[in-house]
Amino acid sequence: MEVTTPQWPLLVYIVAVLGLVTFMLGLSYLLGQRHKERATGEYFESGILHTGTSQIRFTAHFYLIALFFIIFDLEAVFIIAWAIAYKEVGWAGFIGVAIFILILLIVLVYEWRIGALNFAADGKEIIKRMKSIKEGEK
Repeated sequence: MEVTTPQWPLLVYIVAVLGLVTFMLGLSYLLGQRHKERATGEYFESGILHTGTSQIRFTAHFYLIALFFIIFDLEAVFIIAWAIAYKEVGWAGFIGVAIFILILLIVLVYEWRIGALNFAADGKEIIKRMKSIKEGEK
C-alpha cells in the first residue's frame, strides 16, 4: 500500500511567501520617498565619501599575505575540529594532528628562510637606493 503525502500545504506556503514578498515590496514602493539630490547616487562608506578610483594596483605582497592568511586560518579550523573530537579520535587523531602541525611548522620555517615573510625593504637596500638617488641629483 502506497502512502502519499498531500502537496497542498507546500503550495499554500509558497503562495503565502510570494504574497507576503509582493505586499512588502509594493508597500515600500508606495510609501517610499522619491527624491534625487546631488549626493543620492554617490557611494558612501562608514561616513567617508569616496575619493579617486577603486582601480588600485596592489603589490604581490598583498596577495602573499592573503594566501598565508588562508593557509594558516584553515589550519586553525582543522586543529579546532580535532580539539572538539579528541576523545573520539584517540591516539590516532593525536598523531595525525601532530604530523599536521609539524608539516605546518616546516612550511613556516621554509617560508621564513626564503624571505617570503619579509614584507619591508631591507635597511641596507634603502640606504643604497638613497645614495644612488643623491648621486643622480649631482
